[in-house]
Amino acid sequence: MLPRHIAADVRAYLAHFPSLLITGARQVGKSTLAMDLGIEHYVTLDDIASYQSAKADPKGFVAHLPRPVVIDEVQRVPEIFVALKEQIDRDRTPGRFVLTGSSSLQGFRNLSDSLAGRIGIIDLYAFNLSEIYLRPYNFIDHLFSGRAFVASGPVGLAGHLIKGGFPELQVIDHAKTRQLWFGSYIRTYIERDLHDVGNIRNLDSFMRLYLALALRCACLLNKAELGRACQIDNKTLDHYLSILKNTYQIALLKPWHGNALKRLVKMPKLFMLDTGILCHLLKITQADELPSSPYKGAVYETFVLTELVKANGYAARPVELSFYRTTDGKEIDFVLDDGRQMVSIEVKAALTVTPADFKHSRHFIEQNPGRVRQGILLYGGEIPLPFGEHQGTPLWALPLAIFAGGG
Repeated sequence: MLPRHIAADVRAYLAHFPSLLITGARQVGKSTLAMDLGIEHYVTLDDIASYQSAKADPKGFVAHLPRPVVIDEVQRVPEIFVALKEQIDRDRTPGRFVLTGSSSLQGFRNLSDSLAGRIGIIDLYAFNLSEIYLRPYNFIDHLFSGRAFVASGPVGLAGHLIKGGFPELQVIDHAKTRQLWFGSYIRTYIERDLHDVGNIRNLDSFMRLYLALALRCACLLNKAELGRACQIDNKTLDHYLSILKNTYQIALLKPWHGNALKRLVKMPKLFMLDTGILCHLLKITQADELPSSPYKGAVYETFVLTELVKANGYAARPVELSFYRTTDGKEIDFVLDDGRQMVSIEVKAALTVTPADFKHSRHFIEQNPGRVRQGILLYGGEIPLPFGEHQGTPLWALPLAIFAGGG
């Protein structure tokens, strides 16, 4: 397995918490990461005998486990958390239980808030670009450090967007095989995860929504329009969106709100959380198809969102992620706020940049005097380019491939 940047945080959590929960989408490497911790004992609730035992008697099942132990696929028996709480309250020795699950903590049914202080939570995502290139790099830390930007070297970015970040896909170069893998992944997700964490009564309507979200990726989430298009009522739509979010299939990016301006949009932006799945659903199967696709901009913006989410998970100082859009069309794709300063990021798939491309960055800087550390425009070229300053804030055009570890 390629080294995971978040592994250091995992070991730090194990040294302080009696239990650790590693959550993430199916097939992102949760089990592999957990088993790489050197813990001898392992049990998976995918095993039918273990599942039936845990379901019938969660207290007895947990009480008879050796310690420390890895318990895989815990979302299948959410009742196990009550039993874990009792065991942890009797013995708070750090590192006793390592849990993995394909749903976020909010997605587990019957889970009490009383686990607060007893469990560390790690969100694991598919590989980011710097992990694939074996570079110890965090783009968010770099942005706020003030260090210079350096080109990352040749990166076949379109090919990475088609593959996405799932570990198994990194060694599959054949387009047909990739399509078979993604098709199997989606079927498994629907058949397994939706059964475990959601009450889906109409799989056809759910699949309509899943495909509709891909077509609207990187756009404002208009629930009324989406519900009409998918023939789903508001309550069902909210339920489906909650499941998709809790199982790491989508992310909803909130709008940025400042005190000075009131004419800002209030809808969140919708993103898929893997460009490989997105391209599969959009029927973009080869890297050379991406430049001419009408969805090219959405795919590149989704790539940036996923890289920011992943980097934020192991950043030295995590940031609040949002976007900025006014009702008259001024837009910043991503705003990163560390509580003291902000960085604005715009995304442009084109190979060239002009000073006019920074007009929205300049507007945002003017509306937030002294708060914006850098104005960044990510573009399809290969080298970092300085574009001067605006009111003391440096402006940079950076290659999209800089996520691989430039500088």
